[in-house]
Amino acid sequence: MSFHTVKRSRAVALLAGIALAGLALAAPGQQPPPGEVFRVEVDVVSLYCTVKDKQGGLVTDLEPGDFEIREDGKLQELKYFARETDRPLTLALLVDTSISQEALLPTEKEAATQFLRQVLRPSDLALLITFDIDVDLLQDFTPEVERLQKGLDRARINSPADTGLNPGPFPRNRILGTRLYDAIYLASREKLAPEVGRKAIILVSDGLDAGSSVDDKRAMEAVHRSDSMIYAIGIADPVYYHVRGYVYTGSDVMKKLAGETGGRAIFPSNVDELQKAFDEIAAELRSQYSLGYTPTNRAHDGKFRKIEIKVKRPGLRVQARRGYYAPSS
Repeated sequence: MSFHTVKRSRAVALLAGIALAGLALAAPGQQPPPGEVFRVEVDVVSLYCTVKDKQGGLVTDLEPGDFEIREDGKLQELKYFARETDRPLTLALLVDTSISQEALLPTEKEAATQFLRQVLRPSDLALLITFDIDVDLLQDFTPEVERLQKGLDRARINSPADTGLNPGPFPRNRILGTRLYDAIYLASREKLAPEVGRKAIILVSDGLDAGSSVDDKRAMEAVHRSDSMIYAIGIADPVYYHVRGYVYTGSDVMKKLAGETGGRAIFPSNVDELQKAFDEIAAELRSQYSLGYTPTNRAHDGKFRKIEIKVKRPGLRVQARRGYYAPSS
């Protein structure tokens, strides 16, 4: 099956699901008069969220009445609700191949392959991007794990000629050649934005950027505009940082990227915990809620609007993106 065929079949299935959901919301017995065509123009904000208890366990038995949504502080009426276990996923796997990941890359490849085998279903799509001094698309969207695995097999550490092994009289305070924000920006804007349905970036990195053309704000805006989440696996080689005298500060970056977009940042303490991190992400992606509402603010002003989702049942925590950009006129 070609790439275009896969995308078309997914889009048709999703549109059919939306149409059925719309019919379910219509009043019983209401039918359009013969020959009359209804044209409805509405702005619908779609959200995906994960709910957990105090122990971090996934909560999957909530009902529509358990949720409360506010946009810029104003209460919104929930129009659509579903538990998401089978709706197609579109994933972008971003793997850091800069020099700081050299000792970790073989294990990352193995764990990522296992994750893809566990989470991908025939209706899902995933792509593979590596980033270092360059941003490379090693495998475009495909439902086939074998193609993604071959892409991972081709992933290689790529670094500047001067890697900092001999800092000299002017030691660097940044690690060169990690275009993290460029990779996020390109994956979101060029690849995920045109897709429909549930979308997520799986980011494997130590979280340090050096050499990107865009900053963190532009990268984050691209993620929001593509309606995607970021699940970040922060894994760093302590030996690399110790030998060069660097102080590791990437965890804050990874937490911010994930927290703003409704995903999650996980920091395995060693390579043995890396597979566990992938397993937890797979479980969350298959245990989400889909919520939809028509905002009371109908202005097409292109501005960012803050979203807050609360659950009425006590002791539960919601994991969801913190806002979206309104359409422009």
